[in-house]
Amino acid sequence: MKILVTGGGGFLGAAIVGRLKERGAEVRSFSRGEHAELAALGVEHRRGDLADPAAVATAAEGCELVYHVAGKPGIWGPYADYYRANVLGTQNVLEACRQQRIHRLVYTSSPSVIFDGRDQENADESVPYPKRFAAAYPQTKAMAEKMVLEANGTEMATVALRPHLIWGPGDNQLVPRILARAKAGRLWRIGTAPCRVDSTYIDNAADAHLLAGDRLSPGSPIAGKAYFISQGQPMPLWDLVNGILRAAGLPPVTRTLPRSAAYAAGWLSEVVYRSLPLTGEPPMTRFLARELSTAHWFDIRAARRDLGYEPRISIEEGLRRLEAWLRPSSIVSNSNGHTPTPP
Repeated sequence: MKILVTGGGGFLGAAIVGRLKERGAEVRSFSRGEHAELAALGVEHRRGDLADPAAVATAAEGCELVYHVAGKPGIWGPYADYYRANVLGTQNVLEACRQQRIHRLVYTSSPSVIFDGRDQENADESVPYPKRFAAAYPQTKAMAEKMVLEANGTEMATVALRPHLIWGPGDNQLVPRILARAKAGRLWRIGTAPCRVDSTYIDNAADAHLLAGDRLSPGSPIAGKAYFISQGQPMPLWDLVNGILRAAGLPPVTRTLPRSAAYAAGWLSEVVYRSLPLTGEPPMTRFLARELSTAHWFDIRAARRDLGYEPRISIEEGLRRLEAWLRPSSIVSNSNGHTPTPP
C-alpha cells in the first residue's frame, strides 16, 4: 500500500511517517521543504504547496490512504495565509482524493475548533463549533474539518482527529516557544485558577492516526466522525509547563499576571502590531490570554471505544524522554519513575 502524508517533514507528520515505515509501508511525503531525514528512511518526497491543486493531485497519484497533517498553525498572522493553507489546501487534498479514487482520508484537526473562550471540562464531540472565533487558526481549521467530514460518503471515508497540545522530542512548536519565552523572561502564569488541560505526547498522537487509518473505510463506524485525542490525564497547565522547563534545566514559572491584565495586554499588542505593522508574533493576544487562563480537557472515551486508542506513553515517561532530547548529557533515571532534578 502506498500512503501519502502531507506535512511529512513536520513534527507530527514525521512521527506518523516513521511509524508507517516501521510497518513496512510505502510512504510518500508532501511538503514545501526538503527533509534529509525522510530520505534517510527511504521515504519518497514531493515538494509543493498545498494551495497548488496540480501539485497536490500529483502527490496523491497511486496512493490508497492519505493522512492530511499539513497546515498553518499559530496565533497571529494574516487571515488570508491561514485560509490559503488550511482551507484551500484541504479543498485541494479532498479533490485530489476524488480524482485519484482514494477511499480513505485521515485529517489532523484541533480541539481549538470548538473553543469559545470559556472553560471546556470533559468536553466531548457533541460540543458544537462556536458562532465566533477569536483567531484565524481555529476558524480556518473548523472550516476545513467541516469540509472533511461532509466529504464522507460511499466513495470516500473521512475521519478527523483532534489531538490537544502535542509535545515531545523533536517538537518545533510548543516546547521551543515555552523555552524561548522563559529564557527571555516573558513567561507568566495567567490568572490564579488551577486550570486543567489535556496534552498529547507525540508517540500517542501518531498511534491515534495509525489506528484511525486501520479502521477507516466507507461505511465503517468511524467514518464521518471527529475524535478528541489526548493523554486522558488532565493536569494544571502550569504544572505541565514547569515539567517542560524542568526537562530543559530551567527554573519554574513563578510570576503571575491577572487574567484581565493579560487580556488587556493582548488587545494592546494586537493594535500595535496591526498599526505599525510589526513582524513576528505579539507577546500576547486576546486568544492566547483566554487559552492560557481557561480549562481545556476532553472526554476521549469515543477514541478509546472506536479507535482502540490508549495512550501508551505517560506524561512522566514523556518528560523523561524530553529531557534526554533537550539535555543529552543529563543522566535520566528510568528506575524510580521520577524526572530527575536539573543539575
